[in-house]
Amino acid sequence: MSNDSTQPVSQLDGQCLKELIEAGLTWLKTNQQIVNALNVFPVPDGDTGTNMLLTMQSAYDEIATSGEKNIGKMAQAIARGALIGARGNSGVILSQLWRGFARVCDSLPVMDSELLVKALAEARDTAYKGVVRPVEGTILTVGKDIAAAAEANVTPDLKEMLELIVNAADESVQYTPELLPILKQAGVVDSGGKGLFFILEGMLRHLNDQSLETALMTVQPLATMKMDEAMETVEPGQDYEVVVDFRPGSDLVLENFYDQLSEMGTSIQVGEGDGIYRMHIHVPTENRYTPIDYIMGIGTITKVYIENLMDQMENLEEKEGHQLKLAPVEPGEIAVVAVSPGPGISRIFASLGVAAIVEGGQTMNPSTKEILAAFENLPTDKIVILPNNKNIVMAAEASSTMTVKQVAVIRSTTVPQGLSAMLRLIPDMDFDMIVEEMTEAMEDVETGEITVATRSVTINGVDVDQGQVIALRNGKLIQSTASLEDACLGLLNECETEDRERITLFYGNNIARPEVNQIVDRIRSAYPSHEIELHEGGQPHYQFIIAVE
Repeated sequence: MSNDSTQPVSQLDGQCLKELIEAGLTWLKTNQQIVNALNVFPVPDGDTGTNMLLTMQSAYDEIATSGEKNIGKMAQAIARGALIGARGNSGVILSQLWRGFARVCDSLPVMDSELLVKALAEARDTAYKGVVRPVEGTILTVGKDIAAAAEANVTPDLKEMLELIVNAADESVQYTPELLPILKQAGVVDSGGKGLFFILEGMLRHLNDQSLETALMTVQPLATMKMDEAMETVEPGQDYEVVVDFRPGSDLVLENFYDQLSEMGTSIQVGEGDGIYRMHIHVPTENRYTPIDYIMGIGTITKVYIENLMDQMENLEEKEGHQLKLAPVEPGEIAVVAVSPGPGISRIFASLGVAAIVEGGQTMNPSTKEILAAFENLPTDKIVILPNNKNIVMAAEASSTMTVKQVAVIRSTTVPQGLSAMLRLIPDMDFDMIVEEMTEAMEDVETGEITVATRSVTINGVDVDQGQVIALRNGKLIQSTASLEDACLGLLNECETEDRERITLFYGNNIARPEVNQIVDRIRSAYPSHEIELHEGGQPHYQFIIAVE
């Protein structure tokens, strides 16, 4: 591709498309935290940006060393990489957009404007067909609007076409709250659509020879910064994690701040609250004190945290090396694969007879490849998958299309639903009958989730202040209170627990056991005739996951 940003572009070959994919990936990575912060509910698990980034990374990894010039073959490789690496609903839809795009390119050598219009139209159609109940005001709508804009503004210059498409994507994203009321209530645009916009904008910035490394963003609230997410993308050579809290001596010029930090390391995040800024970065060993020295020159440091990332990773790998006692599977038997958000919950699933566990949940959605790998080598052709999260269902269903095995995805959207379904498993019974039984079992349980609000918002008539404890019932925000105890009791009241028999609580890795015991004692006093169970769930961010049966 020509380096002259003033020249028109009439054709793209495979190598040009590869450059654009890398640019889109880079710009999405730069703006990943913006997309993550666009959560509808004020919960600390925004991960759409991460899911889309990892999906695009998988697509690029498939072509990173390819010298293919045929654009059709290159597009097919991109679609293949995106599919196997797809994470979350947004990542799966993104992979379907690439699948449709590649289908039109077929094995053609180059792309012109007319082919681009056809490819975007097929991308739109394929993505819509891949969703059981398409919802407008999402990434689907943005895909539809860019296809329409391309069709209405065909010009020979592909660069002009891309500029039109980017503008259409931007307008479409800004309009999403008008199509999806929950977005308007929350005061955000659709996160998946915003991610797609950044991918396309990154491609255009590359053609215009603009920087792809400096985010066009304001700082995020401190409460939305998730340091554990940075562990997901530790890059070779980035040996230390450095976090600095500081008070700037004068107004902080964010763009200059990012420019300076980008010369020191990667995984840069900046948060702000009450005049205190928090800077997070990954740096090589020789640079571990450089960010600290730099910030000392522009303000007053209040706290410093330095951690050896390689040592953290080794500890994580050591913990992961302790294998669960999973159910043995005989040929012809039904094997269940369950997605689990915490080690304690994994142990419970194992005790109920699952054959494979995939780590993931609210904060780290597994890819289609990871789900596929969990069951592909099991010695049976009868597989049941329990996603246990609404944002993993599509990836589970995508994995079922990549195997010759008979796979049923039970559309469990919560951990309690998955556990309830497991109680109906009889491995040597008729496959269809067990699938029906497990599906019906999910209706027997109500799910509650307790966490801390990351921002102030009003949704479903519930006023939430940042830092308050919030309760969700079956995924719907129902309450905001001052304490965990009040939230748990309020949730149980909403679930009409008096008419139920059993309460099961799974406590997370962010609450101390004495506080857990105190809350459970209060629940026992309020419901003395109920069977109450307590388990260490180990899930992140959510102090409690509660099942009411």
